[in-house]
Amino acid sequence: MAPPLRITTTLVQVLEVFLADPGAERYGLDVMRVTGMPSGTVYPILIRLQGLGWLQAHWEDIDPVQAGRPARRWYRLTPEGVQSARAELAAYQQRRGPRRGAVKPELTWDS
Repeated sequence: MAPPLRITTTLVQVLEVFLADPGAERYGLDVMRVTGMPSGTVYPILIRLQGLGWLQAHWEDIDPVQAGRPARRWYRLTPEGVQSARAELAAYQQRRGPRRGAVKPELTWDS
């Protein structure tokens, strides 16, 4: 049984990458490039999400010598993962409140 998922800023960034196009497959280096996070941060998150059933993963079927690079492990949100990720992000944003520097409606000039 997987431990409960703690919603952190880094987890939120990884989920946002996948939710930008929920049907798209991503590989670890791609997620690292988009988020700017190192492999030691990204891969444990991917493994945790896969263990929870939020991500499905598979190795691409290539000849590494012919391709000139190692095979990639592709990740994609599962239908449950899409729903869970959206719900967790919405709850996270609600708990977090408005972003720093955001203008609160009651403080606008036209009120």
